[in-house]
Amino acid sequence: MSQTVDRALSILPLLAQGPADLGQVAERLGVHKSTALRLLRTLHEHGLVYRQQDQRYRLGARLFALAQEAVENLDVREIAHPHLVELNDGCGHTVHLAVYEEQEVLYIDKVESRYPVRMYSRIGKPVAITVAAVAKLLLADLTEPERRAIAEKLDYPMYTSRSTPNAAAFLKELAVVREQGWATDLGGHEESINCIGAPIRGADGRVVAAMSVSAPNVVVTAEELLTLLPLVRRTAETVSREYSGTNRPKKA
Repeated sequence: MSQTVDRALSILPLLAQGPADLGQVAERLGVHKSTALRLLRTLHEHGLVYRQQDQRYRLGARLFALAQEAVENLDVREIAHPHLVELNDGCGHTVHLAVYEEQEVLYIDKVESRYPVRMYSRIGKPVAITVAAVAKLLLADLTEPERRAIAEKLDYPMYTSRSTPNAAAFLKELAVVREQGWATDLGGHEESINCIGAPIRGADGRVVAAMSVSAPNVVVTAEELLTLLPLVRRTAETVSREYSGTNRPKKA
């Protein structure tokens, strides 16, 4: 039975490359046409494949509906949280998770620092969008027209001397973040707080959330914090694989 299931599932990535006829499916699976036909009929009955008028098969609409439903029901916070905790255990600093919703970047999870000096950020609170590392990551993933439209509407408060001063500077920084795949806030919001962040991506490669590690200067310098960047990026990549469903076990 497991071999039958494996063969049936092997048809789906084949058809993802484009429509195929019975002979092509049988050849790819290494089975007789009658076996391939039986598998295709079963998948067709469940709406996972569709037979065209030219007798070739393609992926069915039901498959796309299931995929969309699965994406809509994914909770990135639930998936990311144990990894945020593990990252916090490893470095000791405050870890945040944020998303972009309705023109705001919001914290949706936080794991507190083990050190006495704490950050005042709160879950559900908007971040300082022009300086926060997570905001840069989320906005950098938007299209160029979207980035420009948002940048031109924002105010640019000078929280510190390192804050982003205007739309042109913000767009330039977003371009850098988009290219390098990570972001920082080195005293841009508070002189004494530094932050590094990395994106969490969905199956389509788009950024669905961003995570960061923040620490005050009295605990760790900006240079020391930056040494954690590889660890932060690996954690974000792990969450991305789980969220997108690409963390598949290898066959024995």
